[in-house]
Amino acid sequence: MAREARIESAQDGLVPIGDDGWFVLNAREGRWRIWEGVGARLSFEGEIGFAQLGVNLVSLEPGEPIGMYHREIDQEDFLVVAGEAVLIVEGVERPLRAWDFVHCPPGTAHMIIGAGDGPCVVIAVGAREHRNEAEIIRYPVEEAALRHRAGVQEETPDPRVAYAHLPPRRWSRYRDGWLPDLE
Repeated sequence: MAREARIESAQDGLVPIGDDGWFVLNAREGRWRIWEGVGARLSFEGEIGFAQLGVNLVSLEPGEPIGMYHREIDQEDFLVVAGEAVLIVEGVERPLRAWDFVHCPPGTAHMIIGAGDGPCVVIAVGAREHRNEAEIIRYPVEEAALRHRAGVQEETPDPRVAYAHLPPRRWSRYRDGWLPDLE
């Protein structure tokens, strides 16, 4: 029988810790990570580190990408739950709105950028089947991504190179406005 994981209060919000037990965590109470230029995100994993799926809730301002345009060895999926965004997938731009679902099979180059006149909220899920492979991610050069400040000037498999232009990430409590009321 699965045990309940512990939820502890950190300086910047609640965090699941300990073993891989079940838990319930309200997004507005969790510990968020701000990375200037690529939005605010809540990783529901906390200190546990999920073995099969990475699950993040991301709040983007207009013009902010979730990350840098890339392709991964494993599947990634996204659900826009509020606001508007632009999807760049294999060099093609597509508008997204609330409740649009994006499926990226392994090896699909992609990125999502906040759009519209307010925050865009996205649930991002990534498989972890091949996390022990030599190269799990690649950042290709793509003109559409560069236009949206979501691309690299030179192709690389190294996230440290792709994100070198950004300031360090920092922890934060939830801030009003990141998540809209959906009632």
